[in-house]
Amino acid sequence: MLLTEFAMFPTDKGVSVSQYVAKVINIIDKSGLKYQLTPMGTIIEGNFDDTMKVINDCYKILEPECDRIYCSLKFDYRKTEQSRMKSKTEKIQNILGRDLKL
Repeated sequence: MLLTEFAMFPTDKGVSVSQYVAKVINIIDKSGLKYQLTPMGTIIEGNFDDTMKVINDCYKILEPECDRIYCSLKFDYRKTEQSRMKSKTEKIQNILGRDLKL
């Protein structure tokens, strides 16, 4: 299972790029992959090929309208089918013995 955090947006469209970010999020939402939107990026979870396809599709939706696109990408692969999107943070909460602001 691949856990991926990424952000993608144009850098040539002024100060606010939320309309372009919304296009990216729309692709992610329609992909069927499990995801979590954060203020600074999005976390998606799935197999490698499906996850990379979504990222490629996000690029393809921006590319016709944008002369410059920024993307940061981090991923963590673990040979398991078990979802880790919540379990990674739950484990830290268990170690600390309290709920954290998630």
